[in-house]
Amino acid sequence: MDYFLEIVQVIPHKDFTVSVYFSDGKIVLYDAKPFLHTEVFSKVSDIDVFMESCTILNDTLAWDVAGDRNESECIDIDPDTLYSLPESVERIV
Repeated sequence: MDYFLEIVQVIPHKDFTVSVYFSDGKIVLYDAKPFLHTEVFSKVSDIDVFMESCTILNDTLAWDVAGDRNESECIDIDPDTLYSLPESVERIV
């Protein structure tokens, strides 16, 4: 990418996916299911925690597992990784 695209919104879904909206209008769907068995993601393997802690921290999709917006104690996904995902359609729930 030639410039940093801002993530403007994240919307978690009950199937452990997250719609990620970028400032240029691109929408991607991040699927966390393949990672839920890992030590890091085990903290959000409960769907209620996954849904409630999903946010934007460190300028990217993150889960505020500590609940205090501490950027060093969150689970976050590299924004370049997110942007490289295939474009998705908006999911209206």
